[in-house]
Parts: sequence; C-alpha cells; structure tokens
Amino acid sequence: MGKVILYDTTLRDGTQGEGISFSAEDKVKIALKLDKMGFHYVEGGWPGSNPKDMEFFRMIREYNLEHAKITAFGCTCKPQTSPAEDPNIQSILEAGVQVATIFGKTWDFHVTHALKTTLEENLKMIRDTVKYLKSRGLEVIYDAEHFFDGYKSNADYAMKTIKAAEEAGADTICLCDTNGGSMPHEISEIVRRVVDAVQVPIGIHAHNDCELAVANSIVAVQAGAVQVQGTINGFGERCGNANLCSVIPNLVFKLKIDCMDHDKLQALTELSRYVSELANVHPDNSQPYVGSSAFAHKGGVHVSALLKNPETYEHIEPGLVGNSRRVLVSELSGMSNIIYKAEELDLDLDMNRTNPETKKILEQIKYLENKGFQFEGAEGSFELLMRKAFNGYHEPFELLALRIITEKREAGVIYSEAIIKLKVGEEIVHTAAEGNGPVNAMDNALRKALEVFYPFIRDMKLADYKVRVLDGNAGTRAQVRVLIETHDKELGSWGTVGVSENIIEASWQALVDSLAYGLLKKKKETEK
Repeated sequence: MGKVILYDTTLRDGTQGEGISFSAEDKVKIALKLDKMGFHYVEGGWPGSNPKDMEFFRMIREYNLEHAKITAFGCTCKPQTSPAEDPNIQSILEAGVQVATIFGKTWDFHVTHALKTTLEENLKMIRDTVKYLKSRGLEVIYDAEHFFDGYKSNADYAMKTIKAAEEAGADTICLCDTNGGSMPHEISEIVRRVVDAVQVPIGIHAHNDCELAVANSIVAVQAGAVQVQGTINGFGERCGNANLCSVIPNLVFKLKIDCMDHDKLQALTELSRYVSELANVHPDNSQPYVGSSAFAHKGGVHVSALLKNPETYEHIEPGLVGNSRRVLVSELSGMSNIIYKAEELDLDLDMNRTNPETKKILEQIKYLENKGFQFEGAEGSFELLMRKAFNGYHEPFELLALRIITEKREAGVIYSEAIIKLKVGEEIVHTAAEGNGPVNAMDNALRKALEVFYPFIRDMKLADYKVRVLDGNAGTRAQVRVLIETHDKELGSWGTVGVSENIIEASWQALVDSLAYGLLKKKKETEK
C-alpha cells in the first residue's frame, strides 16, 4: 500500500464534542503541534459559523507551517443560490486558505427532508460549489456526508453525488459515516466499489457511535482509501470521531503503511496529553497506545513474564509512541512486582523472591490494600513505603501536634483554622493558618511551617483532591480514601493516598506524603 494522508479535524469536528472548547489561541497552538508532528491537513474550523474560527484563520497566517495545509470547512451553497452569492462560501475565501473542505448531501432522505429540495438541485449545488472554489484557485476536498447510509438507501443517487463532485474538479472525495452506524464489512465493501468507480483519491471520515470508528478507518484504507480524517483522542460530537492516536500507530506498526515518520510518532503521547490539557479534559487513562494504563501491568504472573521479556504482555514497545511501561502494585501483586518497582526506583537492595524483607513488604501492601489503601494512583505513597522499609529513609519532618477549629459565623460563612507544631531536624516550628475548610486550613498551615526550611514547596500545587467512601453501609463512620494529586512545573505530577474513618486523618496522610515525596523528588533532581 502507498502513503496515507492524515487529515486532522480536532479544531472543528473535535470541538463539537460535549465539554470540548478551544480559544483561538489554543487552536493555533494545537495546529502548530500537529504541523510539527507531520500531519498533512489541519482543519481549522468553519469560518462562516463563528467569529472565533475566523480569528484562528487570521492568526495562523502569521506562521510558516512546514508540513500541514490549513483547511476551512463549509457546506455547499444553498438551494437556488449561486456560490458567488452565498455568505458561507465567501467566508471560506475570506479565511485566506488554500484548501476548502466542503460537505454536501449524499443521502436522498436528507436532501428531501433536511434540505427540502429536489435531488437534481442537490447535484447542481455540489457541482456549482466545487467548480466555483476550484475557479478561485483552491484545492477542494469534498466530504460526502452520510455517504454510507445514503449508499445503503439509494446507491445510484449516492454515486451520482460523488460523481458530480468529481466532474466539477474535486481533488479528493471523503466518504463520511456521519451517524457512525456502519459495520466494518459494509465500509470495506462500499469503499472498494467507490474506489473502482471514480478516478480521484478517496478518504474516510468515521464516527464512533458503535465504537468502530478506528476499525472502520482501517478497513477503509485496506479497501483503497488514501486519506483518513479524525481527531486527537477521538474528540467529537456524540461518541466522537475516529481517534487518530490509535489510527496512526495501527497503520504504521500493524499494517506497515507510511503516514508518519517513526521519530515523530515518539511524540504521540505528548500530543494526546497536550490536547487534553488545552481542552481542560482529564486524559483517558485506558486509551490505547497513549493512555497511562496502555502499558500498565498489575498481575504478578504478568510482571514475572515481563521481567523475562516485555513482548510476553506488550504488543509494541511503549517508547515507539512516547509512552512508558508501568508496573502497578496492589493486592494482586506478586514478588515480581516488588522486584520490578525496586529496580525502577533504582533502590540498591537485595531484591529476590527468597528475601524475607521482600515478602514482608508484599504482605504489608496487601494488608494496606485490604484496609482501603490503593497504590495504583498513588505511586508517591508507594515509593515512600518502599524506602521506609528498605532504604533507611528519614522523614523530612515530624508532627508534634495538630488542632483544627471550625466554626460557622455570620451570613453562614464557615471559618477554619489549623494550628500545627512540627519538628524539622532539631528545630520546632509552631504556626497557624486559615482556610475555607478544615483540609484547606491544614494544608495551608503545613506549607507555612515547612516553607521556612524548604522554600521550593511553594511551587508544589495541589492539582486534585478526591474522597471515596469505602463502605457506604457504615454511614458517617465509614472509612474514606483520600487521593491527592500534586503538581510541580519542574518535577511533574505525583499521587498520594490516605485512608481512615476520620476524613481529616486520611487527608493528613495524603498531604504529608504529597509534600514528603515532592521533597524526595527535589533532592534526587538536585543530586543528578
């Protein structure tokens, strides 16, 4: 098979997903990242639909892109209207792009019920729009909306619509599974028929309503499609679009199809997380290839095999897509998990299956998990546990006393104050701080006491705080698990955990570990 062209529509179709929104500045940043990765087309938006998209097209003109062509999206001209008089078509020209992607109706049902026009008028709209944009010097990609539903309903008419686009000069025709309801065998058969019937390159634009968008994109390529449209992380309307973070490595590593350089693919995980961050969406841990769980191993048998050869439980080397292998520790762990983690943490220990200390730490982990601790999302707490058990680890501070006062004042305002006494080395520090709740007050007081000795604690920010009730039947006496995520610009992010029947105590455990682990990471970074 030859080269497959990558067409990204994160900035347009992706933003139709619930909760997904980018500013014009965000869209420029993502477009530049996609260009650097080697994407061939980046769809910037629909300039006729909103001012923000037009602002993007104005801003992106200030940059010289190395690989990507910026495209503007739009629809065919309206019934009984010439393209020269259609405001949406004119807005594409005003966007100043070299490529226009135009969608038109393919399904006769949509023509008569949505457009409320005749089948012949729809064909004229397609021809006139494509021909007009070509006459203005643009490359034109024609998106055949609802093509597969249209083909299954009325194959003759569906073919007439794409023939109209071809005859008018379309450079590429992209077949869209707009409702996302087609099966892979249908996609494969229909794409093959279209490829045999037309002379222009064929693309595929799949939606994920049956969770088949990636599979449908792959079989379309195998049937002859040479362009794949999709989004980063599968963002998009309803259930999303074809996830290019899965499509691309599948094409490259599984089918050996050229679409992106191997060295650029090593930035795929970073790209995925960057787009999620700008969208203010937590990355999907279970996402194939780029998710943090994609190469995470938990069962002891699996880890034992991994130590012998990673290929036993990994279908590719994680580094090929910029991801990394993770071994999780839980009640399902075996000796191999502990040995692996010790090696990963570079602990100079006698780690073997017969070492009684190894068995002891494994038993302790299983005991703690039975009590409600969870170390999968709290590797900071786990590393501290390992170091305390094996490495002569010394706590950076010691709690001598903690008192928290909470009172409700006028106008219903809740007031909290934490009074804390710590021992740091040989010094005693006694201080207090307020907060908008007891945990916040405790966090503020702890940081206030420690910043005198460790000023860089100011850079460590609490990024997430989660409370989970472990036994709802116990009511307010139930044990709770507190998970804290802490972030530092230089050190990255780490998770810690605390468990207790007292939410303050559970929060204290997780807070103490979060700062202690941050101090440990800072020390290791300084010693490099």
